[in-house]
Amino acid sequence: MLMSLLAFALPALPPGIVSFLPFLLIIVVFYFLLIRPNQNKQKQWQEMLNNLKPGDKVTTTGGIRGTILALREDVIQLRLPPDNIKVEILKSAIASVTTPEEGK
Repeated sequence: MLMSLLAFALPALPPGIVSFLPFLLIIVVFYFLLIRPNQNKQKQWQEMLNNLKPGDKVTTTGGIRGTILALREDVIQLRLPPDNIKVEILKSAIASVTTPEEGK
């Protein structure tokens, strides 16, 4: 039925192109529903990693919460309460920053 509607709406196009249009439509829908939101989420996460500073409280992907003591290129040194244990983790293991922002 969809093919007959497309053929009726687009009579000037060859039948091969008309039969290809639903596949093209599916690709466009997948881009806007799956790929683009993931790219935006990745961009926000990368921006969060670039804005890290000593004193920020963070949560890792493993669920460890701590305060940043030092930053290096790809490694972060965390202080873990209550015994003030120092741990080095990869920057990519940071899931979120839990320090409340002062401006809000």
